[in-house]
Amino acid sequence: MPAKTYTLLGADRQFYQSDTPGTFGGYRPGKIYGRLDCPSATRAITRGGYVRHRVFFADEATAIAAGYRPCAVCLREKYLLWKALPPSRF
Repeated sequence: MPAKTYTLLGADRQFYQSDTPGTFGGYRPGKIYGRLDCPSATRAITRGGYVRHRVFFADEATAIAAGYRPCAVCLREKYLLWKALPPSRF
C-alpha cells in the first residue's frame, strides 16, 4: 500500500507534497490561517463553502511567511497582535 501524501502550501506560495499532514489550515482568498479545528472554518465547510479554497501549512511560521494572517476566531490573541501592527508591515 503506497504511503499517504499531503499537499501543503510553502512559504514561497507553491504547493508541495509531504508525508506529514499540515498543522494549520488556510483560506486562500482571504489569506487567513488558523487551527484545523477552527469553529469558523467548520461552519463554513458545513454550509458547503470554503473547501475548494482551503490550503494547509506545515506550521505557523510557513503560513506567516506565505503572507497569511491569523484567524480572528481561533487565534484571537495572535490576530489582535497582527491587527495592532502598522500598515507598512506588508
